[in-house]
Amino acid sequence: MDCYTLVFGSILVLAILCNIIAKICSKGSLKLPPGPSPWPIIGNLHLLGAKPHTSLANLAKIYGPIMSLKLGQITTVVISSSTIAKQVLKTQDQAFSSRFVPNALQAHNHYKFSVGWLPVCPQWRTLRRIMNINIFSPNRLDANQHLRSLKVKELIAYCEKCSQQGEALDIGQVAFKTNLNLLSNTLFSKDLADPFSDSKVELKEVIWGVMAEAGKPNLVDFFPILEKIDLQGIKRRAIIHFGKLFKLFDGLINERLEEKRRSGFMEKSDVLEMLLNITEKNLEEIDHNHIKSMFLDLFGAGTDTTTSTLEWAMTELLKQPEIIKKSQVELAEIIGKGKPIRRS
Repeated sequence: MDCYTLVFGSILVLAILCNIIAKICSKGSLKLPPGPSPWPIIGNLHLLGAKPHTSLANLAKIYGPIMSLKLGQITTVVISSSTIAKQVLKTQDQAFSSRFVPNALQAHNHYKFSVGWLPVCPQWRTLRRIMNINIFSPNRLDANQHLRSLKVKELIAYCEKCSQQGEALDIGQVAFKTNLNLLSNTLFSKDLADPFSDSKVELKEVIWGVMAEAGKPNLVDFFPILEKIDLQGIKRRAIIHFGKLFKLFDGLINERLEEKRRSGFMEKSDVLEMLLNITEKNLEEIDHNHIKSMFLDLFGAGTDTTTSTLEWAMTELLKQPEIIKKSQVELAEIIGKGKPIRRS
């Protein structure tokens, strides 16, 4: 018997034992919604298929708008009704606000400092308040309006240049760099990418890597007993991607701290400056780990997702020439040809 056979055999035996123990412990203790009967070990994983959203919609037609599935060792309640979803996400949001943390997002203990993954607790409320005041408040958004206008102008200028020179335009790349620079100017008062060159392509790949590893189906999430083995290497790769981003943020934080120590330093009005000021006054409220995790959440949510949405929207438009013409006519009538869009 070779080494691999022994390892996988041991894992199989452990999984069966855990499944039996879980069934014995849970018998009579849980009142779950209806759902398909689970298979041994894998539960209902086989029912998800290549398109889980379609599979879940079809299962809901059989078992109702609220059903339970056994995904490996994890019991999951699936809601496919807007009325029940409102009850969960709005009316009873406190009871359901804590979320399961995927194994990939446990890299570098990110989930312990992230406002997106912390359970509802005093630390979570503190971080949420800091973000709302210093990033998402109407005053802060209005103060950064000029940055958004500037970056959009740079994007349009680059598109015009490519059009005049007959060059193909990689909409995903330029949209990513526009979002990246808009966010980095808001956070650090500096560009992290040159929109007219191929610089910082690696940064896009790192951010995309974080999103990809966090979104991949991971056996560890369904069979926690496999955590130490990391069969698919997802957490190992996530550690590398997270480490690169945290190294970048460490460099930017240390650079600002060095600037603040110099005589004649003019305090900036960006997010980093505000967070460092809070840290200096009260280290127990927020430290550098919280700041780096906050930046990682913002870059992940504000760059790759927006880029993908724009790419798909442009792809769908290119497939429908008549809709493009209709959109151009509407824009010319409402805004005017060649005029920038301004907020009223």
